[in-house]
Amino acid sequence: MAVFTLPPEMIGFFKKNIEYITEHAVDPDKRRYATKHEGVRHYIDIDHWGEDPLNEVPRYLSSAVMKYGEMKVFTEEGDTLHLFEYVKPKDQEENPNDYSDFRDDFIIVKQDAPAIFGQDSMVLELSALSDFYNKHISKQYYEDEWKVDAETINEFLGAYGAKKKFSGAQVIDHFSGYGILPYHLIVMQEKLSRAFESGDKNRILRTAAEIGHYIGDAHVPLHTTENYNGQLTGQDGIHGFWESRLPELFADDNYNFWVGKAKYIEDPRKFHWDVVAESHSYVERILALEKELSQTFPRDKQYCYENRLERTILTQCKAYATEFHEQLDGMVEKRMTDAVLAIGSVWFSAWVDAGQPSLKKMDDSEKITEEEKKRLEEEEKLFKAGTIKGRAHSN
Repeated sequence: MAVFTLPPEMIGFFKKNIEYITEHAVDPDKRRYATKHEGVRHYIDIDHWGEDPLNEVPRYLSSAVMKYGEMKVFTEEGDTLHLFEYVKPKDQEENPNDYSDFRDDFIIVKQDAPAIFGQDSMVLELSALSDFYNKHISKQYYEDEWKVDAETINEFLGAYGAKKKFSGAQVIDHFSGYGILPYHLIVMQEKLSRAFESGDKNRILRTAAEIGHYIGDAHVPLHTTENYNGQLTGQDGIHGFWESRLPELFADDNYNFWVGKAKYIEDPRKFHWDVVAESHSYVERILALEKELSQTFPRDKQYCYENRLERTILTQCKAYATEFHEQLDGMVEKRMTDAVLAIGSVWFSAWVDAGQPSLKKMDDSEKITEEEKKRLEEEEKLFKAGTIKGRAHSN
């Protein structure tokens, strides 16, 4: 449906390839069976990060990883010392809503500050650590260990007056495991712009399909909470109930997916984080309504057996799902239609940012290269093997 939000200069190309985009929108889910690094791109457990996480979590992944991570430094004498502990700067405590781009927070080194700096504590700017991450660590993101050589760490800490000489360091990521969805959306939108610039048809279609998947995930409230499947509140299965069962029953006949024209996104970072924030605002209501309904609706009429693809499965009864759907008062439809417009707007914005290249000039060559076919075949093979790498996010 997002295809039909596009302007005349784009819609012909996308309509011609709508089957490909629809089919390959599920590729990111299949990739979760191929690599442990895929799963975290589909969610962010924003409520893991404190009482006011949307005003606490940095909007840049580099800052978030360094803010919530740690660094071990190894001295030439063979000792291991630890950096660092996060503290709010006073001006943020006084103005908690003035978080701009989250790059002005501080890190304070306490535990091993005397051994490293010869004083009880040392304050570092998070922006400096973020820059350090971007320059020396980011390329190692998919490695099992993030290492820093002696020359680099000595130069960095030496600028702050370190009294020791170091043989190296290691940065440990405690952040990404709780999800990186909004950060990945920014990366994917930039990737789509580069695909448009390249004029590579296959690259454009693949990237457009995949970013659509992640945008859809961002519009699902239960992709923004640590209690993603109700497992912390005795509501196991609520993820699939909201995300799959309700649309399956009501979307085709009741939802209006004609959402108007795609809009240019001036600030993609803010846009994607605003989507996450709105999704997260519904979490408490979803859980509360389902909890109350489960306690008042006849228990023997909550789950029923249905036949699916020559299998019999246990799922929420239609009457039970209907009552939940009515109590949600249009929430599922709104998130789905918002997602449709967001996908179209991201495609349109990426194309504009690429200089609005003509899509009519692209040849009619084969959509999938041999290399791409092999990659997809391998992903399909791992998918059918049935083992998710990382957590199973929805049930």
